[in-house]
This record gives sequence, structure tokens and C-alpha cells, in this order.
Amino acid sequence: FDLHYLIIFLLIVNICSSIISNFKFAKFSLKNSTLELACKIKKSKFYGYLYELDSIEDVKIILNNLKEENKGYRHIPYAYYFNNTAGKSDDKEPGNISISFLNNLERNNLNNHLIAVVRFYGGTKLGASNLSRTYGKCASTCINK
Repeated sequence: FDLHYLIIFLLIVNICSSIISNFKFAKFSLKNSTLELACKIKKSKFYGYLYELDSIEDVKIILNNLKEENKGYRHIPYAYYFNNTAGKSDDKEPGNISISFLNNLERNNLNNHLIAVVRFYGGTKLGASNLSRTYGKCASTCINK
């Protein structure tokens, strides 16, 4: 066994471990997920997520991960289609926001997909119409990306 090979091996391991430590790994590996900062309005921030689902159980796992990874969020309304079964939640936001998410998924033929928008409250109430418009814009931007 040559000492040079050992030194090269240790250098490679060291480099790889430093690269890996700089990545933030999710607890749930998702294919075809996207993130888009769609809008900031009156200091509130809206982040849209679109995921392709492998099973209906993925919905609960993804939502739990979003809640864990976005500490300080105010609301996470979402909608999904999986094998032509729909589900949605407005997460106590006014204006039936999740119905517009479902319509967006259907209009774009996105079966087996989940869309969720995380909102961070900026300190100013936006009103139901501004909320609906902003959530809808965020979902559309995320889907059309």
C-alpha cells in the first residue's frame, strides 16, 4: 500500500466532506421541486413551492418539512391533485385561496402535484383581495417557471 495513495484518498475525503457540509439536505428527497420568491408586499413575503408527488403520503411529509424549514411562517395554504383526487387547505386565510391553486394545477394538467405557498407576515394586514391576488400570483409564477 503506497503512502501517496493514502494521502490522496484523505485529501479527497476531506474535500468531499467540506462540500457536503455546505449543502442543506431536506429530510424528504423530492424530484422536480421548485422554489420561487414570488412576491413581497407590505413587508410580507410569499414563497411558492411546486412538488411532483409519488404517493398521497408525500403531501403530509412535504407539509411537515415546509413547516420545519420555515420557522416563523404565518400560513401555508396548499392544494394537490394525485391520481385525480384533490385536496386543499387555506390554512385559515380568507378568500378560498386553495381553490385558485387547484384551478391552476388543473389548467396546467399537473396531476400528481402539490403546490404550497408559505407566507411570512410583515406586520401590515393586506386585506382579502390583496392576499388572494398575491397568493395566486405566487402559485402561477411557481407553476410557469
